[in-house]
Amino acid sequence: MANKPFAITLKPGTSLANLTGTWRTARPVYLDRLPPCNNACPAGENIQGWLFHAESGDYELAWRVLVENNPLPAVMGRVCYHPCETACNRGQLDEAVGINSVERFLGDEAIKRGWKFDAPAAASGKKVLVVGAGPSGLSAAYHLARMGHQVEIQEAGPLAGGMMRFGIPKYRLPREVLDAEVQRILDLGVTLKFDTKVASIEQSMKQGGFDAAFLAVGAHIGKRTYIPAGDATKIVDAVSVLRSMEGEDKPMLGRKVVVYGGGNTAIDVARTAKRLGATEAIIVYRRTREKMPAHDFEVEEALQEGVMIKWLSTIKQAGEGEITVEKMALDEKGYPQPTGEFETLAADSVVLALGQDVDLSLLEGVAGLEIKDGTVQVAPNMMTGHPGIFAGGDMVPSERTVTVAIGHGKKAARNIDAWLHGVECQSTPKHEIATFDKLNPWYYSDADKTVRPMLDIIRRQTSFDEVQGGLDETNALFEARRCLSCGNCFECDNCYGVCPDNAVIKLGPGKRFEFNYDYCKGCGLCVAECPCGSIKMVAEDI
Repeated sequence: MANKPFAITLKPGTSLANLTGTWRTARPVYLDRLPPCNNACPAGENIQGWLFHAESGDYELAWRVLVENNPLPAVMGRVCYHPCETACNRGQLDEAVGINSVERFLGDEAIKRGWKFDAPAAASGKKVLVVGAGPSGLSAAYHLARMGHQVEIQEAGPLAGGMMRFGIPKYRLPREVLDAEVQRILDLGVTLKFDTKVASIEQSMKQGGFDAAFLAVGAHIGKRTYIPAGDATKIVDAVSVLRSMEGEDKPMLGRKVVVYGGGNTAIDVARTAKRLGATEAIIVYRRTREKMPAHDFEVEEALQEGVMIKWLSTIKQAGEGEITVEKMALDEKGYPQPTGEFETLAADSVVLALGQDVDLSLLEGVAGLEIKDGTVQVAPNMMTGHPGIFAGGDMVPSERTVTVAIGHGKKAARNIDAWLHGVECQSTPKHEIATFDKLNPWYYSDADKTVRPMLDIIRRQTSFDEVQGGLDETNALFEARRCLSCGNCFECDNCYGVCPDNAVIKLGPGKRFEFNYDYCKGCGLCVAECPCGSIKMVAEDI
């Protein structure tokens, strides 16, 4: 088959004898790929962006880039389950970058140094009601306030934080850290009203003259199950136990405590019981450890502290001072089935940690709302079926974590802002992900992940002191510098150095490079040698 004819247009002063570009079937192009850590973050943080500033030692700028998306970095640095680290490409070389550790360092540094958020935009004249002062509500309030809207949070409880305060024990999240980050949001001009339960969202909006509302009521109602029990048996739910830890009168659980469930809340209650003086804290869970929804590191910490776990077991009956447990066995499909074998355990109290529900009574009579399986159905823009009423966090179908809730608050705020202005929020298309196969990390050296210090076992069993410590500046700087800068050029000059045709042009510090295609013959050596995967070959249209 004959070759397709083509014409060459020369730049003034260019000799045909000096050209190599006419040989190409493909040409290299510079691009930005999406780092897998950024892609995995439910809060939508620009992780690689703030790590870049952290590794250069500019911690305040790193913090300011971080809080563009998440206003609670010191909290998240303690309670986030860091899916970003699971996705981190560095984990395929040695260990993932300790992103969560650096985030906590920046959050703590901001509290210590008194850094404040940038001033809000000019007042928009719009008022937005936020129902609930948990992570989703606080996040939405923060972003809305920075956009110039007047924000009022109405909280049914006496303190801010929602399930961060009433569901996460102090040994994981010190209250002074939570309070400091909440106060920074209020300093933007956000109004927070405590002990203000919204009975009717439409009525509250009308009375307050609000233009829009964001519903962020947390899952504070503990689920229960029927257990045959005598009158003297003490059966309580996990949420009530953890909530009562915020008051002066601590829960009286006794010396032998049984916790029924397998999630993170069950682990938290069992560890709390040990700190309250229980000689035995036993978790009864109907499946195996591999199927336990609680995170493995929390299970391990609980076992270290003396919590016992009875796998493949279920509570059949509770009597005065004891419970009856039936052993389970896995069938051929891996599902637990009763065996008819029973065991008696001493128990002063039984704590049910079987999940939580949301109180949706404030939505009664609101036209257009759809509630399914105990959650409010929302459109992609986070708006319910009723115009102007948005929802997020535990109220909508999603994974119930602090990180997800904070991401919902940000997304809702952006869509509320657009709705108030009569437009649609335009999302920016995502770049392709910088997967590990796109990288050539020739420059990296073995540098294992920095391990955070842990409180000694004795103090962990007898106090509510914070269990996991943070990194100091030296370790945080080291950890930030382990980032591979996946998908985005950091001007290492490798393409410039390996190009055999001098086709790479340096544009100056911070401006990266460009190709002179008159000289590039499309050999692809720059692509192969780029450490971060920010060059790819595209077919020539000839």
